[in-house]
Amino acid sequence: MAWKELILIFAQFDLPEGLTSSGQMLSEKTDEKLKDRLRTALSRARAETDALFQIVKARGVYERPIAERHRIIFYLGHLEAFDWNMIAQQAFGMRSFHPSFDKLFAFGIDPVDGRLPHDAAADWPSIDEILEYNSRVRKSVDHLLDTAVFSSVHPMLDRGLIFHVAIEHRFMHAETLAYMFNFLPYDLKVPLPVAVPDSTPSVRNRRVEIPQGLATLGLRRSPESPFGWDNEFEEQVVDVPAFSIDAYNVTNREFLRFIDEGGYQQRSLWTQPGWEWISTNSITHPKFWVPHGDRFSFRGMFSEVPLPLEWPVYVSHTEASAYARWVGKALPTEAQYHRAAFGTPGVERWYPWGNEGPRPEHGNFDFRQWTPLPVGSFPRGDSAFGISDLMGNGWEWTSTVFHPFPGFERFPFYPGYSADFFDGNHFVLKGASFRTSSMLLRRSFRNWFQPYYPNVYGKFRCVEN
Repeated sequence: MAWKELILIFAQFDLPEGLTSSGQMLSEKTDEKLKDRLRTALSRARAETDALFQIVKARGVYERPIAERHRIIFYLGHLEAFDWNMIAQQAFGMRSFHPSFDKLFAFGIDPVDGRLPHDAAADWPSIDEILEYNSRVRKSVDHLLDTAVFSSVHPMLDRGLIFHVAIEHRFMHAETLAYMFNFLPYDLKVPLPVAVPDSTPSVRNRRVEIPQGLATLGLRRSPESPFGWDNEFEEQVVDVPAFSIDAYNVTNREFLRFIDEGGYQQRSLWTQPGWEWISTNSITHPKFWVPHGDRFSFRGMFSEVPLPLEWPVYVSHTEASAYARWVGKALPTEAQYHRAAFGTPGVERWYPWGNEGPRPEHGNFDFRQWTPLPVGSFPRGDSAFGISDLMGNGWEWTSTVFHPFPGFERFPFYPGYSADFFDGNHFVLKGASFRTSSMLLRRSFRNWFQPYYPNVYGKFRCVEN
C-alpha cells in the first residue's frame, strides 16, 4: 500500500474560539469540556500536517528541500515522537515501545556557522515503519487525553498544559513544512488547483504617526492566564516613544526597485556579516524569486507565477535591514510593533482589529490560502492607527534580538525550547503568515529566526524614529 494511503486524515474542524483568545477557556467548568476543545484542536492540527505530507510523492519524502534542515522523512516521524516523548513518557510515565524512534525523531536542527547535516537517505527508516509508529502513538495519546485528570498537582497536566504544547507544536510545523515544501521540486509534489489572487495595485504606502504610549509585551503568569510558551512570560509594560511606521508592508514592486538600483551591490547598506553572506552565496534577489532573463517569477507551492508586484516581499532579516537602510529608515522593534498593532488612544487591544477572535475578514491566515494576497486586502483587520496586515500574509521581521523577558522561566519539561536560541543571533518576528493557525495569533506570541534564513514567509515594514 502506498505510504500516503496509510496516513489518517481527520475531518476539518473550526478552530475552537476557547483556545484562541485570552481567558475564554478559563470559563470551562469541567475537564470534559476542556477535553472536547483539545480533541477538536488536536484533530484539526493532525489533519493539517497529514494533508501536507500527502502533497509529497513517495520518491520525494527522502529529499532535503532546505539544506539547513532535516530530510522530509524526519518530520514524518517527528510530530508523533514529540507527542510521545512529551505526553506519554514525561507527563504519564509510559514505557516506550520504540526507544530508537523516540530518540531519532526527537529534535530538529538549527545549524550555525555553515554547518549542514550530512546524513544520507539510506540512513532513515522506511515510510511504512514510521507510519506504524505514528499510528500507535496517536492511539496512546488519544487514550491519555480521554482518561487524563487535569490538576495543578501535576504541572504538566494543569489545565491540559502538555496537550496545548503538543497541539501548538504541530500547528507550527504545519507552517514550517509548508515553506520547506515550497522549495521541493514540482515533479516531487502532487499538484493542487490553486487560484492565483489578483495583484492589481490597490493601495499606496503611506507613513502613519504613532504617538508615545505604553505597549504590553508577553503574558502575566497567573492561574487565570491563557496558554503561552515560556518565552511569552513574564508580562512587560514598556513606554514607547513616538515614531512613524509604514501603513503597508514593503511589496515586491518596491523591492524590485531596490534591486534595479543596485541594492545588492551597495556595500554600505549591509553589515559586514550580511555582506559576507550575500557575497559568498552569490545572493542577488529574494529566495522566493526566480530569475528569467530580465524578469522574475514567484516560486509558489505548486507552480511559478509572474512576480505579483503587490504582494509583500519575503526576505531574510538581513535583506530587510538593507532595504530599510536604503530608504533611510529601520525595522521596527518588538515594542514598536506592539504599539502600532495593539495600541489605541485608550486601552490596548488583544488583536489589531479589536478584542474579538480572528475571523476570515481580519487577514490572510489559518491555512485558507497557499499564497500571500496583495497588501491592504483586509481593511477590517487594520489596527486602531490604521496599520494593515499586522497579522496574516507573512510574519513581520523586527530589529529586536530574541531574548528572555525579565522573569523568564524555562519549561521544566522542555528546557531548550526558547533558551537554546537566546544566543544573540536570532531576531523576533511578530504576526502570522497565510499558513499560520489562528490559535497562534495571540498578542504575546513570538517567532524567531536567524538573520540569514531566507526561507520563511517573512515580510517587513519600516519605521522612522
